Amino acid sequence: MTVSLPEAGPAADHLIIPYAASRSPALREALTQLQLPHLQSLLQALTRVQTDEEDLDEPGLDMPHERTLAKALELPGTTGAWPWAAWSQGLTGETPQAFFTPCHWQIGMDQVVMLNPASLQLSEAESQALLQAMQPFFSEDGLSVRYLTPTQWHVQGELLRGLACASVERVVGMNVNPWLPKSAAAKALRRLQSEMQMLLYNHPVNDARSAKGQLTVNSFWVHGAGVLTHMPAAPAPHMTTALCEAALREDAQAWLQAWHETDATLCADLRQRMGSRPVTLTLCSEHAAHTYQIQTASPLKQLWQRTQRLLQPVSVHTALQAL
Repeated sequence: MTVSLPEAGPAADHLIIPYAASRSPALREALTQLQLPHLQSLLQALTRVQTDEEDLDEPGLDMPHERTLAKALELPGTTGAWPWAAWSQGLTGETPQAFFTPCHWQIGMDQVVMLNPASLQLSEAESQALLQAMQPFFSEDGLSVRYLTPTQWHVQGELLRGLACASVERVVGMNVNPWLPKSAAAKALRRLQSEMQMLLYNHPVNDARSAKGQLTVNSFWVHGAGVLTHMPAAPAPHMTTALCEAALREDAQAWLQAWHETDATLCADLRQRMGSRPVTLTLCSEHAAHTYQIQTASPLKQLWQRTQRLLQPVSVHTALQAL
């Protein structure tokens, strides 16, 4: 499960698969071991109709699967400002909302790297205790913060207005400085982050974690900020998170297992429904999203397309390597 978003849509005609491929050398090598018959059948019947590809040197604040989901839902907003916190909680109104994720920033000689918050294995009791200590400072800045999960707190307040925030997944394993919000609205938030770093330094939860050789919580990340005045009416796709954690850990064996399970369940289901209604499939990596649909065409062109596919079958490996 990603820490950024909930799973969307338990069953839908649009399936989004984040981390279907990855730039990780371990996962690129593992591609050759994938046996995905249901995905193969889908790719054989569908045509790639849309691509979202980033400049590898200048990736966006959002992940491709997040942009795909936001556009499919017809959410208001733009890059770095999709109101995920409001949408996930079903809370509409004029007040800005966001997520805070407690995390560990690894301090190096020339950069500060954010580790995957899931690697903290933070307990509910630990997270609640940290939030309780931080609440007076949040309140002073007009922020209302409530606990959701150990690595996700829901926030409301004017301090969040106008923030463009990088998603957690975009920053995991990266130097945080280029991804910190840079707008005028972010100055107070960055000051609050600095204050919380000092507060957390000698917190009993962190003292206990250090004594056990565990990573401490020394900061928080803000993401999913925005205003949502009404819930979108567009049907929600199904965005599976089955591959996400294995991909973020670069665990090739776990990723392969998750892919095979996804193919046997979600891809098989989409393939079955394809016979009765139009379906959409979006395959994503860290920097690209490719969307496939049945493309309407004249009977003659459809025959030509079927012939081409028979003569030149679409390869799962080729499709995934293209991401």
